[in-house]
Amino acid sequence: MEPTEVRVRAEKDDLAEAVAWVARNLPTRTTQPILRGMVFEAGAEGLEITGYDYEVSTRIRIPADVSAGGRFAVNGRLISEIVSKMANKPIDMLFDGTKVHVTGGSSRFELPAMTLEDYPALPETPAVTATIDPRVFTEAISQVSVAAGRDETLPMLTGIRMESDGDTVTMAATDRFRLAVRTLKWNSNTDAAAELLVPAKTLADTARTIDTHSSEQVTIAVGDGSDGKAIGADGLLGILGADRRTTTRLLDAEFPKFRPLLPKAHTAVASVEIEPLREAIRRVSLVADRGAQIRMDFSEGQVRLSAQAEETGRADEVLDCAFTGEPLIIAFNPAYLNDGLAAINTSRVFMGFTQASRPAILVPEPESVPEAGTDGMFQTPETEYTYLLMPVRLPG
Repeated sequence: MEPTEVRVRAEKDDLAEAVAWVARNLPTRTTQPILRGMVFEAGAEGLEITGYDYEVSTRIRIPADVSAGGRFAVNGRLISEIVSKMANKPIDMLFDGTKVHVTGGSSRFELPAMTLEDYPALPETPAVTATIDPRVFTEAISQVSVAAGRDETLPMLTGIRMESDGDTVTMAATDRFRLAVRTLKWNSNTDAAAELLVPAKTLADTARTIDTHSSEQVTIAVGDGSDGKAIGADGLLGILGADRRTTTRLLDAEFPKFRPLLPKAHTAVASVEIEPLREAIRRVSLVADRGAQIRMDFSEGQVRLSAQAEETGRADEVLDCAFTGEPLIIAFNPAYLNDGLAAINTSRVFMGFTQASRPAILVPEPESVPEAGTDGMFQTPETEYTYLLMPVRLPG
C-alpha cells in the first residue's frame, strides 16, 4: 500500500531540469490520460522521476531532502511548466494522498494526484552491450540524425540504422533526399553482430542531454547474446548514464540498403572552406522561393553560388574553391546542403561529383586530397563520416 503522505524538497534548478527532460517525451495526445503523468519516488537515494508512454521511458535521479518517502504521480507537462516559472528557491512537494502541493518562495500550487495503480510498469532494461565515450556518441548521433525522415507513414526512414560488429559501429539515416553514414568505435561486451533500427528522434533528444565533458562512459544496453537470443531481440534499446536512463522500442521495419548508394569514385572534386560557404548559402538563399534550389557553378579556383525568384530577384556570390575536373553546374536544396556542412567537423569540406543529375558526397577534408587515376576518376577518401546529397533538377 502506498504511503498517504510524501514530503520532499529539491533545489529549483535540479528539479526544473529533471522534469523538463522527462516531460519532453510525454505524449501530448493519448487515449490513456495516465500516460501524461510523471511519477515521483522519494527515498534514501534522493528523488527519482520517471515517464513512460509504452514507446519511450525516461528515468532520472536528483539529490533531495526526503522527510517522508513514497511515490505519487501528477500531470507531467503541467508540473514542468510550473517548476520552470517558480522563483529560484528550494521547492517543496507534499503528496497528501489525493493532491500534490508544490511550494517555493511565495508561490503555492495544489494539483490533483493521478492514480498510480493505472500507471504501467516500466520495461526491464536489456543486458549491457557496450560503453562509449559520450562525446563520440553525441557527435555521431547529431551527424546522422539530420538525414532521418520525419514522415511517420514511412517508419523505416524515421530511424537510425545501427550495425555493430565487435567494437565497430556504423550508423546511417536517410529521408530519400540525403543519406548520412558514420562509423565509430565503442567498447563492446560481445562479439555478436547486431542490426538495429532506432527511432532517430529519441536518440537525438537523448544525445542532447548527455554531458559530453563527463569522463564517465555512456552505457548502451540492447543485450549481449549470453541468453542465446540475438542482440536486439527484446525490441528495446537502453541508454544509461550516472543518473539518467532512457529506453526506447526499436522500429520493426526494413531500412533501405544504403551502401550501394555511396559512389566509390568521382569525375570532379572540390575543397571549400565551410564557414564562408555556409554564410554565402544563407545570404544567397534569401531571394530563393521557399524550398527552391541554390545553384553551384564550379570552375577552376572558384565556385559561384546563385539563386533567383521572379518576385524577389537574384543573388550571386563567388567563393575561393580548390576544384579539379570538368566545370560543373549543380543545384541543391539549401537547407539540406547546410545540414550536411554543419555536420562536418573539419574547417573545409571535400565534395565529390559524378554528374549534375547524380548525388554528390560531402566528407571531412582528408589530409591529402586524392589525385585522379589513369581513368581520370577520383577515389572517395577513407572517412568516418559521409553525407550523400541528391541534387535538385535544374530548369531546362
